[in-house]
Amino acid sequence: MARIAADLAELLGPGKVSIRGADLELHAADKWYARQVPDIVVFAESVQDVSKTLRFASQASIPVTTRGAGVGYVGGCVPVEGGIVLSVARMNRIVELNPADGVAVVQPGVITADLQKAAWAAGWDYPPDPASLKECSIGGNIATNAGGPRCLKYGVTRSYVLGLEVVLADGRVMRCGGRVHKNKTGFDLCGLFTGSEGMLGVVTEATLRLIPKPPARAMLAAVFGEFSAAAAAVQEILNRGHLPSALEITDGFTLAAARKRLGAEMLPDGQAHLIVEIDGRPAAVKSELKELESLLQELGATRVDRAANEAACDEIWRLRREFSYSLRDTGLTKLNEDIVVPRSKLVALVEFARRLEEECGIPIACFGHAGDGNIHTNLMVADFENPEVREKAEKALDQLFAWVLDHGGAITGEHGVGLAKKPWIRKALGPVLFEAHQALKEALDPQGILNPGKFLD
Repeated sequence: MARIAADLAELLGPGKVSIRGADLELHAADKWYARQVPDIVVFAESVQDVSKTLRFASQASIPVTTRGAGVGYVGGCVPVEGGIVLSVARMNRIVELNPADGVAVVQPGVITADLQKAAWAAGWDYPPDPASLKECSIGGNIATNAGGPRCLKYGVTRSYVLGLEVVLADGRVMRCGGRVHKNKTGFDLCGLFTGSEGMLGVVTEATLRLIPKPPARAMLAAVFGEFSAAAAAVQEILNRGHLPSALEITDGFTLAAARKRLGAEMLPDGQAHLIVEIDGRPAAVKSELKELESLLQELGATRVDRAANEAACDEIWRLRREFSYSLRDTGLTKLNEDIVVPRSKLVALVEFARRLEEECGIPIACFGHAGDGNIHTNLMVADFENPEVREKAEKALDQLFAWVLDHGGAITGEHGVGLAKKPWIRKALGPVLFEAHQALKEALDPQGILNPGKFLD
């Protein structure tokens, strides 16, 4: 590979190609446990760099795994077959922020929170907000069609992708979509590439939809004695005609871990926690906040805390975003499954998780986006390197995914399939849909060099 690296360095210019051990190790894994050291890392700085790299790799049949910020949870950017890791982290410019057109044009390495802050400064908003928004990149968000707490009202990443610049496997550069908010010219190729997990092409620029930033927001944090009561409150809030920007639910195991990390005084007692966020015009927010507070008390909340300004809301979200890290602090291996169920199945899901916990002896923590049924169901595994323990965990995952699919759900809502969910993808898609995926892959990447070893192999 030294000769290949030298040829790439000559092609791309100085400082863009590395075979240093530290760089290879850094690009071997994401937040999931699987890892594979690549042979070469390319640090692309432009669409031309990406195009040249893919043309070179295509001619030499070298596998290429594209990587953004590397904070995914399913092994999506693990270079299973070695070869080249193509990092787009240096492509981190906000090319244009245009409120008049309601668009932002960005490179894939832009950190999501940085785009949000830039939009806010102009009085506009980019709503998708994964929990990792301070470290995840727009390219990764597009690759996985990332979601976040505000999906209930505002939708996932795909809802904001107006246009893409994509480099195909052979190095050709293609533009699909555009900068207009309505466009029915040809097939929806923006939708095809959004969520394609780097297996169909490499996004090098995205034109994203912006919306006016709501001038006011407020939140309520309610404590319930049981998870079932909190889940029932979710449905009743919607039944009463409210459409919060976020509805987040948390179980007792997660709350206990968060109290240990953050301090018992930071989170109230109780076995379930419900966060309700609303936004809009100031007078409307003030009125709705009062209605919702009364409704939560009516529905059995033992405590309701009010956050009526930006600073107070930010503090509640800061705590919420610590939940995943709190579970990691337990020292257990966290198998973070971002399953989705119909909203009416929330209680049934948690009841099933409790039965599964008793049966397999593995604690299961549930929290997440109750408003759209996307509940992060985390198997907390001790001694995961032990083959017997790992086999037990995989058996439990088999049962979990089977239950989800049997109840009309999906095995992933926002993290993607990657390696973590590869064993279950055929059942999730069914034979005809799986073959359709393979046909698309064959059409756009006939040599199979883009992110090989993932769920289509």
